[in-house]
Amino acid sequence: MSAPAVAAIAKQPAEPRAPRSGLFLSPGKRTLPMALLLIAVVVIAYSPVAHNGFLNFDDGTYITTNPHIKAGLTAPMVKWAFTTFEGAHYHPLTWLTHALDCQLFGLDPAAHHEVNVLLHAANAVLLFLLLQTATGFPWRSLFVAALFALHPINVESVAWAAERKNVLSMFFCLLALHAYVAYVRQPRLTRYALVALLFTMGLLSKSQIVTLPFLFLLFDYWPLHRLGGAPADGLPATGPSAAEARALSGGALPRASLGWLVLEKIPLLALSAAIAVVTMKSQKAGGAVITIAQAGPLLRLETVLISYAHYLGKAFWPTNLVLLYPQPSQLYPLWRVAAAALLLTGITAGVLRPHRRRYLAVGWLWFLGALVPMIGLVRVGAQAMPDHFAYLPFLGLFLILTWLAADWAKDHRVPAPWLAVPAFAVLLMLGGLTYRQLGYWRDSESIWTHTLALTENNSVAHDMLGFYLSDEGRPDEAVVHFRAAMAILPGDLSANLGLGAYEHARGNLRAAIEHYQVVAQHAAQPILRADAYGNMGSVYRQLGDLAQAKQCFETSSALAPDQPMPIVGLGLVAQKNGDFDEALRQYFRAMAIQPTDVGFLLIASALDQQGHPGQASAIRERVARVSKDFAAANKEAQSLLETQTGG
Repeated sequence: MSAPAVAAIAKQPAEPRAPRSGLFLSPGKRTLPMALLLIAVVVIAYSPVAHNGFLNFDDGTYITTNPHIKAGLTAPMVKWAFTTFEGAHYHPLTWLTHALDCQLFGLDPAAHHEVNVLLHAANAVLLFLLLQTATGFPWRSLFVAALFALHPINVESVAWAAERKNVLSMFFCLLALHAYVAYVRQPRLTRYALVALLFTMGLLSKSQIVTLPFLFLLFDYWPLHRLGGAPADGLPATGPSAAEARALSGGALPRASLGWLVLEKIPLLALSAAIAVVTMKSQKAGGAVITIAQAGPLLRLETVLISYAHYLGKAFWPTNLVLLYPQPSQLYPLWRVAAAALLLTGITAGVLRPHRRRYLAVGWLWFLGALVPMIGLVRVGAQAMPDHFAYLPFLGLFLILTWLAADWAKDHRVPAPWLAVPAFAVLLMLGGLTYRQLGYWRDSESIWTHTLALTENNSVAHDMLGFYLSDEGRPDEAVVHFRAAMAILPGDLSANLGLGAYEHARGNLRAAIEHYQVVAQHAAQPILRADAYGNMGSVYRQLGDLAQAKQCFETSSALAPDQPMPIVGLGLVAQKNGDFDEALRQYFRAMAIQPTDVGFLLIASALDQQGHPGQASAIRERVARVSKDFAAANKEAQSLLETQTGG
């Protein structure tokens, strides 16, 4: 925090303010019932998640195959969480919540999903309380929160276990906004420190809220109205509703210059800059950043314009929502780019012209600004415009729609019950769409089949469906999707990995090596290269080329030290070479990462060959007592020991 900013914050006068409401108190005593209603609505609408499983897209990295997370909330896990760039992100608090879930619920997918639902419900309540406190309008605030709670575009953030980072960062973002409103009313260094702390916790959950200092400035303009002008627009002038609204909003606040308001945000902007640097470093380390050579500046600019227009359309017509929209590989038709640019320019010009409805500018700039870090200027990963990117930005659009409708009804003296009927109909429709959308997230096959039905040239969706079918023992169905992905994107690395596994299983070992080598030589993501080298090591071991197998396993382990498979491979090579001490060392090392029945049976086998049959027998008996399927584990262990030439 800079010295001038600290001094300025400390010197700002702490004048007595108008009466303030507590979180669940209002003159009409409606706040608590409204909050409980929001929670009930979210729980009912999202009830299908209890039947949904984990997906094969990121859920493995974040939960099901991550040994650190599966170990629960331990001291080594906490250290790992604050030092890792796993998944091409830096979000230690998110890792901690996943580990806590595993400690409490194991790998029960329903529990992991339900925690996301509870966080989403908490976010809806926090949003309602924030707007009510800042604006003084309970019913308008409730409707904005209800739109947020039920809009189907948010299904991806809630129903996808790996998107815990999204709902968690929003939770801290909204708490930081609450703390900011409290600070504005009674400026104290301790209150500002609380804002900074909550903002930091949000950034450590996911860097998507990096634009929060900018959103604070928008709040200064409206509804806090710190930046010149008349009192907050939309407040009724007289009558009981006026008294209630002004009590809830805290009354008028002292004005401040734009320069002061910017200076006040400098420490928070420093936090944003720091996490932006760390995020870029993590994304580069994970090989997730798309280079300029892969996507030029003009294509990126066109993608930004088209994506903004598409997001705007999804706000009003939330259909055809899928898990992954493929990145464009060539320039868009000029008419589409021109239409998107004209639409965005026209709306911006309309909302920024001087008028008393400040919420128009605030809501629109919130939508535009909150999307900036994710919109595609810096392209990361295979997704063009994921639905979960809308979780924070859409709040601005919901606010505009609600306040415009309410002001129109007030100007035309429309009775409240008449306005309630269409409002309820909109929420009912959104709730129904959300409930239906959740069905597509039931399992990997369902979501990828749905995605392929609604998108074109989606090589990633073909790859992921292929991997799912392969894991389910349906290789002939899987290979169809791998070949389809290769037809869309020649040289597709994931498809090569899948085709390599297909040829490997069929005994076409040389063909498998060719596919694996493509991935090993060209993949930017360390985990992809590690998988390729690990699989290649298994092929060479089957061919009897133990030196080449060992080299591949060592390379794989260096690229992904937390993966047990290549370490087991090193143990198998050592055991075949008669180096039983080295074999045991590698097996124990793998079991320390991820204990399995097969791994301990391999340890027993090495002990037997080393001349310790008693210890080997004790291990087998222990595995037999605790194993869910001892026969299958024993069969797999024997297969690993025998599947190499001369074995």
